[in-house]
Amino acid sequence: MTNWIPFVEGEYAVEQALIIAPDNRAVAVEDAVIEIFAGPQGQRHLKGSGRVQNILLVDLLEDTDDLDLILDLGDEFQYRLSKPELQSGKFFAPDAKSSLQFRPSTAWEQIPRADFEHLISRLEIIGL
Repeated sequence: MTNWIPFVEGEYAVEQALIIAPDNRAVAVEDAVIEIFAGPQGQRHLKGSGRVQNILLVDLLEDTDDLDLILDLGDEFQYRLSKPELQSGKFFAPDAKSSLQFRPSTAWEQIPRADFEHLISRLEIIGL
């Protein structure tokens, strides 16, 4: 991937993060943050983390492995990560939440604010 990250190195709070399935069901990722860091050749990379209710994530995964992650960083900075690498805990009690780590598998796609709000309005956020 080319240098597709427009931010300098650092940690950024995510105002809203949702894991979404093709059928428009979604699970919220709480306390999400992304970290931008530079590799040996100066290439910027992204990794992120948050907390998720594992049983809800498993519910999405029962129907498909093709999950996307949308991130709202505020202002005009809304992005979609298509099929990111997701790693989460393996504790499945109904109310349990655990750490979730994510990394992009492709460059993210910036979503115009109006399109992002339309996307959010179509989602069924499960577990709320």
